[in-house]
Amino acid sequence: MTSLLTLPLTPVRMTVALAEQIRRQAENEYYDPARIRLQLEQIDALRESGEIDPDDAAALEDELLGRLLAANARRRGET
Repeated sequence: MTSLLTLPLTPVRMTVALAEQIRRQAENEYYDPARIRLQLEQIDALRESGEIDPDDAAALEDELLGRLLAANARRRGET
């Protein structure tokens, strides 16, 4: 009887589960140390070529380093 009553909620549960999986994947990519290091290298190359202002580069690097520190903290918390 309970399964019949909760059957209409199945699409909602599936949608919530899918949204959670997408969120986890996005966070994994956002906090991926390899991706962050690549972005830091790209900023450095842009700075050296003069395509980005040094102050803007420093601000971007600060944000990426914050993400890298957060990624390390997340990994320590998960193990």
